[in-house]
Amino acid sequence: MSPAAPHDYASLDAEGMDTATAYRLLCGVVAPRPVAWITTVDDHGLVNAAPFSSYNYVAHSPPMVAVNIGRRGPGLKDTARNIERSGEFVVNVATLDTLEPMHQSSAEYPPERSETEALSLALLPGRWVGVPRIAITPVQMECRLHAQLSLGPLNTLYIGRVLGFHLGRSVYDGRNVDTVKLQPVARLGGPYYAALGQIFERPVLQAPPGGLAPAAAAGPGPARADARREDPPR
Repeated sequence: MSPAAPHDYASLDAEGMDTATAYRLLCGVVAPRPVAWITTVDDHGLVNAAPFSSYNYVAHSPPMVAVNIGRRGPGLKDTARNIERSGEFVVNVATLDTLEPMHQSSAEYPPERSETEALSLALLPGRWVGVPRIAITPVQMECRLHAQLSLGPLNTLYIGRVLGFHLGRSVYDGRNVDTVKLQPVARLGGPYYAALGQIFERPVLQAPPGGLAPAAAAGPGPARADARREDPPR
C-alpha cells in the first residue's frame, strides 16, 4: 500500500458540523459496532426493549459496559428514562438468529406499548436486577448504573457495572465464549448490518489482564482449541 497524499482526502471541519452529517459520518467510519439489545422496566412494570450500537465494554475489573443514548426530541428515549429511574438494565447480545426481532424493536413504539409484547418475545427473570432478559438471546449481562455523563445537548453516556453474566451452554464451554458459535451481529452505516466475516489469528503480544505471559497465553500454535475464541482486551 502506497502512502497517501493530502489531496487524496476530503478534509471536513467538525466544528459546527450539523447533527445529521456528523451522525452519518461517525456511523460510516466507526464500524462495525456491536449491538446492545437493552431491556429496561418502566415505573408501571412495562418491559422496554431497544437496540443500541453506540456501545462497548469500557472496563474489566470490575466489568463495565457503556452505551450512548441520544435524546428523542425534547425528551428522553424510553430506555434512558428507565435507566435513570431504576438504575438497572440488561444487555442482551444480538445475534444472527435474533436479527429480525431486534431490528423490529428499533421502531418508534409509544411508551405505553411494550416491544417484548408486541413482538411476542419470551422473557426470563433477572437474577441480580429487577429487569427481565430476552430468552432467545444466548448471552445476557445484568447491569446496574454506575455513572452517567452528559455529552453535549443530545447525548448521554450510561456506564453500567455488570453484576452477572448469563452464558448459553451452546456458546460457552466453562472458560471461553465461542464467538463463532455466538454469531453476533454488528451495525454499519445506513440500513446495514454485518455478521462475522473472515477471521484472522495472530500471536498474543501482550498478556491479557490477570492472565499468563504472552508466550504462555499464545499456546502451542494454530491447533490450540481456543484459538478462535479469545482475543486480548484492548
